[in-house]
Amino acid sequence: MPKFQVIIYWSEGDQAFISEARQLPGCQADGKTREEALENLKVVIQEWMETATEIGRPIPGSGPD
Repeated sequence: MPKFQVIIYWSEGDQAFISEARQLPGCQADGKTREEALENLKVVIQEWMETATEIGRPIPGSGPD
């Protein structure tokens, strides 16, 4: 699996930690802790990649540069 830069930050509005894989549009998750937000993001990344593969969308970082 390709590696992606992950950003985790606290959202006052959501009262949760938000994690994002910015190279993957729309790929975000939340959690009560940083660890939970990261674990939830791992699931979302896997689902994002499966969907991208099904519809023929390239996955950043998975091919030759």
